[in-house]
Amino acid sequence: MSTSITEALAAPLADPDTFIDGPPYELFAQLRDVEPVAWTPEPEPHSGFWSVTRHADIVAVSRDWATFSSARGVSLEDLDDDQLEHRTSLIDTDPPAHTALRKVLSGEFLPKVINGYETFLRGIVAKTMDSALALGTFDFVEQVSSEIPVRVLARMLSVPDTDREKLTSWGDRLVGTSDPEFADALAGSAASDQYRLLPFRSPAALEVFEYGRELQSQRRANPTGDLVSKMVEAEIDGEKLAQRDLDNYFLLLALAGQETTRQAISHAMETLIENPAVLTRFQEQPELLSGAALDEMLRWGPPVYHMRRTATADAMIGDSKVKQGDKIAIWYPAGNRDERAIERASVLDVDRSSVDLLTFGKGGPHFCMGSFLAKMEYRVTLEELVARLDSAVYDAPIERLRSNFVNGIKRLPVRVTTR
Repeated sequence: MSTSITEALAAPLADPDTFIDGPPYELFAQLRDVEPVAWTPEPEPHSGFWSVTRHADIVAVSRDWATFSSARGVSLEDLDDDQLEHRTSLIDTDPPAHTALRKVLSGEFLPKVINGYETFLRGIVAKTMDSALALGTFDFVEQVSSEIPVRVLARMLSVPDTDREKLTSWGDRLVGTSDPEFADALAGSAASDQYRLLPFRSPAALEVFEYGRELQSQRRANPTGDLVSKMVEAEIDGEKLAQRDLDNYFLLLALAGQETTRQAISHAMETLIENPAVLTRFQEQPELLSGAALDEMLRWGPPVYHMRRTATADAMIGDSKVKQGDKIAIWYPAGNRDERAIERASVLDVDRSSVDLLTFGKGGPHFCMGSFLAKMEYRVTLEELVARLDSAVYDAPIERLRSNFVNGIKRLPVRVTTR
């Protein structure tokens, strides 16, 4: 296949409109077969990137942080040194800096700590589910999937439950910069240039910074042992975190602590509606949700499309050569359906004995720090949903986020009957 034809095949991955109906699985399958590491041109001023779509190659890139670095950002935006200085957070670093920053809060996300939240979480989920399902017809995103993770986040930050609307709105505006409904200044527009030093080029970041700084001030005066207290008390090489590091760390926490889990829960409902036999299986055998079936559901509906890496030297990805400085996008939905790694990958099978899941990353230092919490929220939500739900159908078409970064569902109108 000629280079020009290959580029034409991969080019749609640079366009958020390609994802408006969900992951382009047919395109991913073509690329896995024909050009698993495919050059993907971008409109100026961006430089283009390599799209990696095979499971094994995604794992290899994820594990080799020294060759495939996160230090120039994990989104496809080309950032200059000034932008990096202002916008770098935990996920935009490599070891040893990444290791030190991660250690600030990693202990708070260990299973022995997170398991202590399950009773509280189940109470939230049960109350939320009862209220939503009683409506019969409702938007699942508004009434369920956006409510549960943000309530857990509020608990972990020790902030009032009434602040959840602000936290949710900030999340929408930050990840929705390519969606005209959510963007304060649409990505790529001249209007966004004034925010170039802010994460996601969004003025919502300033509001999150201000909110976080107020919490930090309160915790310095009266520590509570929550996540914010841990952040302001932490030291790296004998020094407290600088304010810019606190700002970006808090923003990452406020965003990642709700957005990806929210989308995963939304996709779970979408999957159950489109696969009613799976809902029946879970109703008959709810114990499946404590096993590999949970990973199978997460494989089927991943909340994040890609992460970006940058080559620090000329290198090989599979049989393809990339050059120093090249951008690389590892596409999780593509790898999650790679038949080379997962038997019958195009089939949703909740009876699998194991799932080689990419949804939280795979190996390497950037494996999702909050994965255990996210999976617990996801599992408890599905358990409480399945216990109550008799049937569910769409009440109107799904509305999806215009993004090639977050696999987002903005609205999921459903009509349900209960058991």
